[in-house]
Parts: sequence; C-alpha cells; structure tokens
Amino acid sequence: MPLLAADIGNSHTVLGLLEDGEVVADWRVSTDVRRSADEWAALLRGLLGDRLTGLDGVAVCSTVPAVLLEWREMLTRHLADVTAVVVEPGVRTGIPVLTDNPREVGSDRIVNALAAATLYGGPAVVVDFGGTATTFDVVNAKGQYVGGAIAPGIEISLEALGRRGAQLREVELVRPRTAIAKNTVEALQSGLIFGVAAQVDGLVGRMLAELGADRAEVTVIATGYLAGLVVDECACFTERDPWLTLRGLRLVFERNG
Repeated sequence: MPLLAADIGNSHTVLGLLEDGEVVADWRVSTDVRRSADEWAALLRGLLGDRLTGLDGVAVCSTVPAVLLEWREMLTRHLADVTAVVVEPGVRTGIPVLTDNPREVGSDRIVNALAAATLYGGPAVVVDFGGTATTFDVVNAKGQYVGGAIAPGIEISLEALGRRGAQLREVELVRPRTAIAKNTVEALQSGLIFGVAAQVDGLVGRMLAELGADRAEVTVIATGYLAGLVVDECACFTERDPWLTLRGLRLVFERNG
C-alpha cells in the first residue's frame, strides 16, 4: 500500500507517493499559510486522484506551525481512516539528538539525519538546499545527530538582493559562463551559484575536521529541490539523494504507524 509523505517547508511543500520504499510520484507546491484544511484536501485530490483513497498512511514533517495546524485538521476531516504520523517531539525516530535543546531542532532536519544514518550510515553530513534556508546536519559514526548549521537559502538571498539593491534585480538561477562576470545578471548568478558552492565546500570541510574523521569515511549527501543548481560546482559531495527527506519520513512512519 502506498504512503504519502509531505515535507512542508517555508517556501514549498514537497509531496511524495512511496511504494516499497521508493518514490513513485512527486509534486512540489507553494507553502501558502492562507490555504485552509479544505483547500489542502482539494489540492491533494487534484494531484493524487483515486490514489488518495488507497493510501496506507501519511507521514508529515513541517517547519511552518500555521500550515501544520491546517494539515492536522485536514487529516482529521478528510483522511480520518488513514493512519497519519506527524514528526514532532515524542514521535519515535530511533536517532539520538545530541544538541543543547533537541526540541528546537527542525523536524525535517531530524528526518534527514535519520535517513542518512539508516540508508548510508555514519558519519555523514546532509546539505539540504531549500529556498529559504540551506541546512547542514551531521551524524556521527554512532548514528547520532550531533548538530549542524543554517545558512540563507539561494532564493531568499536573491530576493533580498533585489529588494535592497537599487540597481539589482531578480535573475534566472542558472550557471553563469564565468566566475568573473561581465554584466550585472551574470555577476548575480556568479555570486549566488559559485558563492553558495564555495560556502558549502568550506563549511562541510570545517565540519569534517571537527568530526575528526577521514574525509573518505564520511558520506556527504546533497538533497533539496535547489541542489541541482550547485551540486556540480561543489567538491564535497559523495551522494545526491533528492528524496532523502521523503525516504526519512517513510522510516519514521514504519516506527510509529
């Protein structure tokens, strides 16, 4: 039976239909805090069609409390017969969280760490390229989540430059011809694409040094819908897994469903 996994982020919500542990269909929609429970239900019906009534379960993680509230209502009103698991404090994940306050760690980050530890083993570093934030999450050799970092996302950085720069504007996020740009458009693209790549390589390098592990022993995983923009410009990645979060949600569901 299929599982619907929903990763609700600040900018976008990624939905995936999983069968036998693999993503067989996926969608990305905007995370609109004004969307009601009934509207979410209508959206899911439009995307999944008849498959919505044949679900084995639903697994959800969210960084947006207002949207999660509507999802809870939607699950209660429209999918009452389907087992639903929401990743939150108290839900079994099977991965120890060794931070100052485990409850403040985003559920999507815990799910990513769980997927990395389970599917690839530790030590591992997950870099999740979202529109609002690029997150870095670290799993040690014992499969424990030990922390990470949060940097501004590519899209939000571009939006900020457009708002605050009098002569700057939003541009298409594509690889420029060269790092030394000859025009404003490519200068922005160079700073964003190559700049983020340098940031990722530098920060991952620091994390590997702090782990004290040989670089060859650490799996560095790129995920997130914007990963394709910069992953080929980075030297640190050993794996690219676009559905890491969705696969992690499946693991959480199996532990709690």
